[in-house]
Amino acid sequence: MSAPDVRRATRRRAAGVIAVAVVVAAGCVLAGLWQWGRHQGRSAEVALVDANYDAAVVPVDRLLAGGLDADDVWRPVTATGRYVGAAVLRNRPVTGTPAVHALGVLEVTQGPLVGRLLVVDRGWLPAAQTPPAPPGGTVELVGRLRAAEAPSDRSAPPGQVRRVEPGQVVAVAGATGDPLPAYVVLAEEAGGPPAAVTPLPRPVADLGPHLSYAFQWWVFAAGALVGAVVLLRRDAREM
Repeated sequence: MSAPDVRRATRRRAAGVIAVAVVVAAGCVLAGLWQWGRHQGRSAEVALVDANYDAAVVPVDRLLAGGLDADDVWRPVTATGRYVGAAVLRNRPVTGTPAVHALGVLEVTQGPLVGRLLVVDRGWLPAAQTPPAPPGGTVELVGRLRAAEAPSDRSAPPGQVRRVEPGQVVAVAGATGDPLPAYVVLAEEAGGPPAAVTPLPRPVADLGPHLSYAFQWWVFAAGALVGAVVLLRRDAREM
């Protein structure tokens, strides 16, 4: 092979090595940015729980009269009413335990939201058990606000739902009325914990591994570029 041919082959090989290294590094950078975004999202969730979970209790109408603000998720509220229906949230594990949740539909009987329907997650039981009916009569409760979940397009057995979407829960529970655009996770009912169910635990303040994964991907990106430089320098010495 003539010297010009050798130089052209060397340039083609160098271009190929650089191209592969750049593609690999770009992919690693993007993967790292995705993990970084996951870390930021999880950090915001933990900060919101820390800020709101133990805040002062306020009437539910103060925070839901015009819809739920994202900054008010997990804030404690109080509501008074009577349960007019119930449903079961299926296949919703709690701290790794297969579980079902007891959902109640509370018709508000005091305050500006009189007549509106508030979905209440009263607590959980092991998946094999049947949740009890909510108590009768007028009940005053304290619960923490949660954003409504997206509706599910999958069918479920009678009396059960797959998501806590207020409209679907109200329909499955057989209640009639206008559901509020959020639901509450019950903390107290009639001055104490809910009967015959286990209250949902405080969310775990764990940021997860996303930050370390992001740095790992960025190290891989740098490694791809450094590896390309080392390979090209070795080729140059062997010529």
